[in-house]
Amino acid sequence: MKNILFIGDVVGQAGCDFLRKKLRDLKQHYKIDITVVNGENSAQGNGITLTSADEIINAGADIITTGNHVFRRREVYNLLNSADYIIRPANYPEGKAAGRGVCTLDMGSYSVAVVNLMGTAFMDTLDNPFAKIDEILENIDTPNIFVDFHGEATSEKKAMGHYLKGRVTGVFGTHTHVQTADEAILGEHTAYITDAGMTGVEDSCLGVESKIIIDRFRFHLPARFKEAEGECFLCGVAVSFDEKSGTAKSIERIIIR
Repeated sequence: MKNILFIGDVVGQAGCDFLRKKLRDLKQHYKIDITVVNGENSAQGNGITLTSADEIINAGADIITTGNHVFRRREVYNLLNSADYIIRPANYPEGKAAGRGVCTLDMGSYSVAVVNLMGTAFMDTLDNPFAKIDEILENIDTPNIFVDFHGEATSEKKAMGHYLKGRVTGVFGTHTHVQTADEAILGEHTAYITDAGMTGVEDSCLGVESKIIIDRFRFHLPARFKEAEGECFLCGVAVSFDEKSGTAKSIERIIIR
């Protein structure tokens, strides 16, 4: 039996700092073999940079997943092409998108594949994620497959979870930054949660200073986002799985304050 830890969207410097403080003990507590962290908001102001990616890896992550903010910084193009441990949604159209959407870790006696996908409901109109995952699964040679599905709509995430039940080991939703309480093993095989939550300042609007977001809703004027200040929390899930069959045996929702 092996254990994987998936951490929800890390937001800004505060999120990176809190991850560094808490991740080592968390991995020891759950006897974690593989750690996956969503880092698409880890840079100051949004996106991901070489600096924020290094902070996440140095904190103890093995793979960094991303989402709709992945291409916010120009430097990320070289980063995605050179660092195979950072992946972006696989359903970006072929042609110009840097990087890759799948990372496979060779753990010696077994391997683990992590797939990054993005939803299209209320999001950018990328290629169909359901069709894309079918294509990807045909070319993955391990039963241990985990999917970060970065999406806005709960219904689309739920649909993907049920679409992949019995076919992958885990489906973890990201993007909304609010952890859901629906962790489950679908079809007695696939660990699922609609959203793993976020890692960053808790007393905020998704990691951003609350007044800025309130004013945007009140006055509908553009505003520069500013990272909130205050006490942080870390959200995610720990999953135990049989590495020979790729069957998830348990999923535990985590909030560390």
